[in-house]
Amino acid sequence: MSSQEHSEAALPSERGDTREGTVATGRSDPFANPGLPPHEPRVQDVDERAAKRSERVVAFLFTVSMLATIAFIVAYVTIPVDRSVYLFPIGRVSAANITLGTSLGVALFCLGAAAVHWARTLMSDVELVQERHPVESAPEIRTKVLADFQEGAAESGLGRRTLIRKTMLGALTLIPLSGLVLLGGLSKAAPGTKLRTTAWSRGKVLINQNTLQPLRPEDIEVGSLSFAMPQGMKEEDDDFQNQIAKAAVMIVRLRPEDIKDKKELDWSADGIVAYSRICTHVGCPITLYEQQTHHVMCPCHQSTFDLSDGARVVFGPAGHALPQLRIGINKDGHLEALGDFAAPVGPSFWERG
Repeated sequence: MSSQEHSEAALPSERGDTREGTVATGRSDPFANPGLPPHEPRVQDVDERAAKRSERVVAFLFTVSMLATIAFIVAYVTIPVDRSVYLFPIGRVSAANITLGTSLGVALFCLGAAAVHWARTLMSDVELVQERHPVESAPEIRTKVLADFQEGAAESGLGRRTLIRKTMLGALTLIPLSGLVLLGGLSKAAPGTKLRTTAWSRGKVLINQNTLQPLRPEDIEVGSLSFAMPQGMKEEDDDFQNQIAKAAVMIVRLRPEDIKDKKELDWSADGIVAYSRICTHVGCPITLYEQQTHHVMCPCHQSTFDLSDGARVVFGPAGHALPQLRIGINKDGHLEALGDFAAPVGPSFWERG
């Protein structure tokens, strides 16, 4: 017997074969139909009190979802973004973040859990078998789908179980409000003027960020780069990161004859100039200084500023010069600020104009 004859003999017959494991449709089916186990009714199908309990559970979950959504909105409006709380075992976390995340998570979880419990305990659970059919939808199929939908709607009990219907509609109505509240943070009133002001004010002494000691003019040498923060700021403060992100400054000493910008010279002290350390491109901290050219460069996208010419942009994607901090020398011989920055620090934002 040839291999071809052997392979053909091993092929299943294409004629109607009614042996076990096949169907009499002209095609062989190697998998026997195991059938369906006998349907066992749920306790809710035979006991109306159990059905009522399930209904109350679903309504309770929808109600918790509504309350959690309201809690999300209240937390968003009332909790300051710079407030922190101690949460064991994580440590100190943002009160707003933990409250908003927890309340929104509970709202969404309860909404989904209510839908699942409703479907598992009260909606119809009769197993249906539908034979495969062509992909295209014939008119009679569309009619059947509509009829099945109407039958499913009737079996769900949505019209009869008013408590579930009302609490579900309430939960579904409130959930979108979470998104609307978040979008409210994009309004012009949300940031207010907090992006225009920093912790600097007249009389604030410049503190070296490394030594945490007040800076004196003799501490700054020509060609050196130092970083400073306002007096009174502490790293353990809850809002330290938010404040230093706006108030961080770099201190450079130039020869007065090298300063090209008259305003920069007037705002300096013995050739010592103070500029915002926050790049005006996307807000990265500036760390690189070239003493021969008096250029500072942001390491993120290479925006380069000329500290001898009003910190104007000489290269890179930054849109405007670094804001300068006007400084002087107090009676104790320490460098001090004579006010806040004249312009908002960091990247351009839409309130700048």
